[in-house]
Amino acid sequence: MDKAQEIQERVELFFAQMAKRLPDDDVRRLRSAYEFAAEAHAGQFRKSGEPYIIHPISVASIVAEELELGVIPIIAAFLHDVVEDTKYTIDDIRARFGSDVAFLVETVTKHKMVECDKSKQVENYRQILGSAQFDVRAILLKLADRLHNMRTLASMRPDKQMKIAGETDYFYAPLANRLGLYHVKSELENLSFRYRCPREYEQLVEMLDDLKVAEDKNLTAFISKVGELIEASGISVRIELRYRKPYSIYRKMRSKGCDFHHVDGKHYVRIIFAAKDPHEEKQISLQIYSALTDRFNELPGSIVNYINAPKENGYQSLHVKLLNDQGGWEEIHISSERMVRNSRLGCSAERTDENVTAWLEKFNALLKDMAYHSEDMDYMDGVTSSFYNDDIKVFTPNGKMVILPKGATALDFAFEIHSKIGLHAVFARINGKLSPVKAVLHRGDCVEIGINESAEPDEEWQKHVLTYKAKRLLRSHFADKEVMPYKRCECCHPLPGDEVIGFKEADGTITLHKRNCSEAIRLASEQGDSIVAVDFEEKNSCLFPVRVCIRSVDRYHLLIDIVSCITEKQNLSISRLDTITKDRIVETSVDFAVHSVNELEQAMNSIACIENVDEVSRIDIE
Repeated sequence: MDKAQEIQERVELFFAQMAKRLPDDDVRRLRSAYEFAAEAHAGQFRKSGEPYIIHPISVASIVAEELELGVIPIIAAFLHDVVEDTKYTIDDIRARFGSDVAFLVETVTKHKMVECDKSKQVENYRQILGSAQFDVRAILLKLADRLHNMRTLASMRPDKQMKIAGETDYFYAPLANRLGLYHVKSELENLSFRYRCPREYEQLVEMLDDLKVAEDKNLTAFISKVGELIEASGISVRIELRYRKPYSIYRKMRSKGCDFHHVDGKHYVRIIFAAKDPHEEKQISLQIYSALTDRFNELPGSIVNYINAPKENGYQSLHVKLLNDQGGWEEIHISSERMVRNSRLGCSAERTDENVTAWLEKFNALLKDMAYHSEDMDYMDGVTSSFYNDDIKVFTPNGKMVILPKGATALDFAFEIHSKIGLHAVFARINGKLSPVKAVLHRGDCVEIGINESAEPDEEWQKHVLTYKAKRLLRSHFADKEVMPYKRCECCHPLPGDEVIGFKEADGTITLHKRNCSEAIRLASEQGDSIVAVDFEEKNSCLFPVRVCIRSVDRYHLLIDIVSCITEKQNLSISRLDTITKDRIVETSVDFAVHSVNELEQAMNSIACIENVDEVSRIDIE
């Protein structure tokens, strides 16, 4: 079968599926849009060598089948690259397909801008986000476009892969998450991880495959027992075992400073039931919870009720952890069919619930505020700090709920209440306990801020806030910024042998970052044209400080063996050593210098072989 015939069969199958849920007139409009796009892109090819029309077809399929959007965004998906890549204009689109379609196409069309100080990538982000106040479907269309581009990224050259993957991880994946599109977010960030750090990605895939085989027997028995218990209570459910993706596990490894084998929650069990209305959903979920906790012990404090208190993007479910027969904790998600569908489709579903409506209103208000204060602070910093974290709900002493990003501090809370409270904050009381204003808040905390009219902010506060409002007000208060040029990233501390990427500064200085460095991902998304290929090779004259954390079971001579292993066996010089023993568990932090990542790994492997050593991990030197 030749390529043209293959494309035609795929298109006809698509229209046959659309005919099952759309009126005949709408299907005719879709076919007209496809035919126009096919004519416009005739003779054009992608980097892979495939006819270009395959891309609009694929994006339209994602919009229609994976996001379940209506006829106008599907038409726009067929046409989304016509203005950018062909002779046709936005006026041609408007004349043929109407103003709504033209608006969506214009939003996802990159504007041809003259050279200026502002990054073209940032301006494209601003253009996309700005469209939300008029029609959120423009963002959904752009996410579908990015999803197909990531699925076909293998055909691009490596530097282009890094640029696109960096944009995706920094901007598009978190945006999908905040819009409630969990499956889109998960696929985007994993594809980004695959191309940014292929070695680590493949290692995690292999370890996950091995783990699935090892856990299969016990998990099958656990799920079977869960099904029997629920069936005995008269409730019909379907049960899914879902393993988390490599990037999710990798992120946990980094945040907790542990290896793959010490990461918890690599899988979860989802119990899905049918219900007629929200009242019945709550009733059935509690019945299932009751049936399971009659048989399995529950981890105290593990229950999280997202049904009564949904996440800001509308996510609902009842989470709890149960003790399995092997002594491990199983994470359980109890959800209705409606909740599962909404968690997949997010704001792309036809929803009118208050949470999603309120989130979109907040989204638009904040975008307008950022546009007004665009000269006061970095635009993308404001966007990411405001939208790209999971949220927590905390409360004032009089019961008012305040929604903040996960990891926010009492300072963020203070600025959210009022700018003067933030600027004059002195202390916090969290659940009645006196705490510093830099204290990190947790879901459900009751927070009170103590102020003094004569008090002034400390400059270091800027490192302890997450929200756009707090950052903007503090940056305004401290007008002067320090910018220190450097040659080696002080966040990720790359070593020779690491997978690295370089960024060329305006003065010609090249800064090296690990390819998985969050700062490198941000720079790749905003200043992709400054990426340069680098050779960071080991040199005998260059030593780099590193720090490792060693967890062990205490025994006689343990510390001497660790020191001996590093200094005598590995011939490395120790510059700092801290050790704490609690209940016969020893945690030792050691600073020494190495020539390369291979030398570091060799030292860590050697330390891991010492009797009673359980875990060795590299941690950042602050």
